[in-house]
Amino acid sequence: MSGAEVVLVLAFGTLAGIDLVSWPQAQLSRPLVAGLLGGLAVGAPLEGVAVGALLELFALETLPVGAARYPDWGPGAVAAGALAGAGPQAAIPAGLLGVGMVAALSAWAGGFAMHVVRRANAEALHARADALEAGDARVLGALQRGGLLRDGARALALTAFTLVAGDLVTTRFAAAWRAPDVLARGVLAATSVGVALWAAWRLFGHNRALGFFAGGLAAGALLVVGFA
Repeated sequence: MSGAEVVLVLAFGTLAGIDLVSWPQAQLSRPLVAGLLGGLAVGAPLEGVAVGALLELFALETLPVGAARYPDWGPGAVAAGALAGAGPQAAIPAGLLGVGMVAALSAWAGGFAMHVVRRANAEALHARADALEAGDARVLGALQRGGLLRDGARALALTAFTLVAGDLVTTRFAAAWRAPDVLARGVLAATSVGVALWAAWRLFGHNRALGFFAGGLAAGALLVVGFA
């Protein structure tokens, strides 16, 4: 990966991270989109969107609602998409397992770091409460910029961590893998399908929407079989 590509990946990862809460909230933080951005940064959009689709299945299990702590998949998905497109080791099934594990760890760390950022924002708000009550618009703008910068720093750090750790883990994991590639493919497929079905059950399994979901799943399977 060239220096320019690394800078672009870091920029895309930062954008995906702040999109979750701060700005612009345009769904860029979804792993499917974030993985595509990472792949585009290294000239391999198909590999990026493939990794993003895998991570999206895991992200569907949690919904970012309310004040609950939830994983931030965006920065890690950008870095994982870039690694899958730029690193030959990440293109093989065993390498994808390594990329996925690091991206999942990054998502968990992102949720924890978001909690830290929120606490810092609250402390900054409390420290300038008197100026806000007085109607000082400059203080309000400074607080908004400060919150955005903190969130951007968090997303940048997550992207950089996933790039460095992902490259190291993926290379070593793929080199140490001695089992047949079909086993790695089976692990990826079984885990992805299992998580996706569990997420679907949580979303649709307790009302009439389950029937529509089952019908759509059956229709999609028939189309795949028909065109295969």
